[in-house]
Amino acid sequence: MPEGAYDFKPLDPAKFKDPLFTAKGEARAWVDLARLHTLWFNTGSLCNITCANCYMDSGPKKDDLAYLNASHVRGFLDEIKALNLPTEEIGFTGGEPFMNKALPDMLGDVLERGFKTLVLTNAMKPLWHNRDRLLALNRRFGAERLTLRVSIDHPTPAIHEQERGPGTWAPLERSVKWLIEHGFRLDVAGRALYCQSESEARAAYQRLFGAWGLDLDAQNPARLVLFPEMDEAQDVPEITTACWAILNVRPDAQMCATSRMVVLRKGDLRPRVVPCTLLPYDPAFDLGSRLAEAQGAVRLNHPHCAKFCVLGGASCSSR
Repeated sequence: MPEGAYDFKPLDPAKFKDPLFTAKGEARAWVDLARLHTLWFNTGSLCNITCANCYMDSGPKKDDLAYLNASHVRGFLDEIKALNLPTEEIGFTGGEPFMNKALPDMLGDVLERGFKTLVLTNAMKPLWHNRDRLLALNRRFGAERLTLRVSIDHPTPAIHEQERGPGTWAPLERSVKWLIEHGFRLDVAGRALYCQSESEARAAYQRLFGAWGLDLDAQNPARLVLFPEMDEAQDVPEITTACWAILNVRPDAQMCATSRMVVLRKGDLRPRVVPCTLLPYDPAFDLGSRLAEAQGAVRLNHPHCAKFCVLGGASCSSR
């Protein structure tokens, strides 16, 4: 996001309270589900590291989202088929997905059914310990349909470790070089820091890719995704129905127009469906237990809707 796009001040407590109207009484914007292109599975909120600013509020002791299992995933894949949904991509996020021991089995089920598959990972020890199972999947299904999107918060070790913690760069580099060596398809997720322009950031990442031998064009926004910095405590404008024309932004370009995510909250007996990868906890965004129940409109009643999607122009999918 461009520097100075909005002021760094505390979020107005009157905002994001009413799903239909903003704090100023204007009609709140909503997004209809145009088609379900990407179905995400949050494999669980546990992660092997604690980041300074985690979008998903994950960490080594964060178990608010329980581990999904392969039968959960198969149930939703069956529903996609039964409803004849136009789903092309299945995504896995967390937490760190490779901490869930069932992930390779889930990936095998998804790839067996012909979906493009995207895994968001920090590419550290949990992935490293799954090398043999990853190799087996790559040999069986080929590299084109399985993409690992690796989080590299900055192309320099020092700034990356400011976010991820000391000692996080070396295991990342080791895993990425192993994945390159064995022909895996890799994308990268970085952060759009306010202290640098997007062009500066992409040039710096390109230098890193060259040093590592990663054949990836940093100018391609689908291959190097730069996510905006996020902080729910900072003020951000609410999005009204008038904003689409003012900002020259389309509702059908937002993540929730083409995506849904499955989560299993701690204590629940069944997984639930939410609009997107950023809203796994808020009960106001619970869309039901089946995809058939989750096809309605989503009111943009959360700071992430404004900051990440509408103003930030970001999406977790590979489109």
